[in-house]
Amino acid sequence: MPFERIRGAKNVAVGTNQTTKALEQSAAREVYVAKDADRKIVDRIVHLCEAKNTPVIWVDSMKQLGKACGIEVGAAAAAILLD
Repeated sequence: MPFERIRGAKNVAVGTNQTTKALEQSAAREVYVAKDADRKIVDRIVHLCEAKNTPVIWVDSMKQLGKACGIEVGAAAAAILLD
């Protein structure tokens, strides 16, 4: 299950801004995107992933992704960072 990897990761970027920055700096190993997030918000992240050949893992909800990242609110996107 993808949540196990993000829960166990040492370095995680949570949220669209941090995830975008990690992708622009080629610092993301894999990116998680919530299926229920607004497409206008996550489309740029998905395109950056394609351009950087970074795997995208789709998860069911923002609430589940936020919980997996250890925050109380939903998250549209998150990235596991390179060591």
